[in-house]
Amino acid sequence: MTIAITDPADARVDDYRELNNQAARTAMEGDEFFMAEGYLAIDRLIDSGHRLRSVLLGTSRVERFAPYLEHPALMDVPVLVADRSVMQGIVGFNLHRGVLASAFRKPMPTVAELAATATRIAVLEALNDNENVGAISRAARAFGIDGIVISPTCTDPYYRRTVRVSMGEVLHMPIARASADDWPGALDTLHEAGFETWAMTPADDAVDLWATAIPERLAIVLGAEGPGLEQSTLQRATRRVRIPISPDVDSLNVGHAAAITFAATSRSDTDGRMRVC
Repeated sequence: MTIAITDPADARVDDYRELNNQAARTAMEGDEFFMAEGYLAIDRLIDSGHRLRSVLLGTSRVERFAPYLEHPALMDVPVLVADRSVMQGIVGFNLHRGVLASAFRKPMPTVAELAATATRIAVLEALNDNENVGAISRAARAFGIDGIVISPTCTDPYYRRTVRVSMGEVLHMPIARASADDWPGALDTLHEAGFETWAMTPADDAVDLWATAIPERLAIVLGAEGPGLEQSTLQRATRRVRIPISPDVDSLNVGHAAAITFAATSRSDTDGRMRVC
């Protein structure tokens, strides 16, 4: 059953306001809920086990969305329908996809709890580009990374654009956020759990990714483009590792570097050495 929304000020659509204002969304969502946009992201949202709060559809999307109404995850979930002008008044711009869902956030594990259950972890320090975090999360799922640790200043991994770029895969990743007083000390927590930490850097004195033995438990530490990893993080890591690239190119996009590293470390033979194909 759907509910027609004719007034943009209707309180039932409050979850969907100011979608392009990240500061406002952060304050609004907090640790309570997040947005998924588009059919694929909503499919992955349902599969991930996050509990839905509501759905907002454009009138032209109702017919295609009808099969979702039979899913147990949508039972008793308000499905709100608005025409284009009302939708624009709610979200603040012309939303072409016209399919949104609001869902409750699950409690995040601590770094120690995540380390106890994972064997391959991506550690993200101060990444503030939502698309990069989304791309990294998608690659992490593709190459067997089973957890993500984010620094206190890393962007929200459940921001709408991040979820969309990850194709909803970020919703299937256990994610722990280190506290401000435990960064970069969170790396020590990983060390205590038996992880080797690789600080990815283009520095000349870093060891070559292709020639480095892969440990049984590995955390791959990635920094923001431009500044890279903080010196304190580099010093705390077990080793510094670089992806050898052409000297004519300064560096790789962090999302690309992450995907290359995840793929490389997922291809090892029985003695832990990397296979070169």
